[in-house]
Amino acid sequence: MPPGTRFANLVNDAKSRIKEVTPQEAAARQSQGALLIDVREGEDFAQEHARGARHLSKGIVELKIEQQAPDPATPIVCYCGGGSRSALVADNLQKMGYTQVASLAGGFKAWKEAQLPTES
Repeated sequence: MPPGTRFANLVNDAKSRIKEVTPQEAAARQSQGALLIDVREGEDFAQEHARGARHLSKGIVELKIEQQAPDPATPIVCYCGGGSRSALVADNLQKMGYTQVASLAGGFKAWKEAQLPTES
């Protein structure tokens, strides 16, 4: 993501308001009951995703999150491929009233580099 692009500015603005977590922190939160939400496209999720993750692509997550997490205090960790789209989603979920939302820094790429479990 080249610095100075409109998208980069949008992501940096969102990241100023959200919490980012490491892959290890995300896995620990998941083991304690947090929802791990994959916001990538369906074909990416189908190919491989973090074990136990639920799929709600960025285009529909705000529309369908209440079905997965009716309680706004539900702990949620969002991830995408590299950590940008999930930051935007985390920001929107906070605007919707969710109080325990985080974005996985580095996204699924970082999850895999940390050798955390995946599935197809």
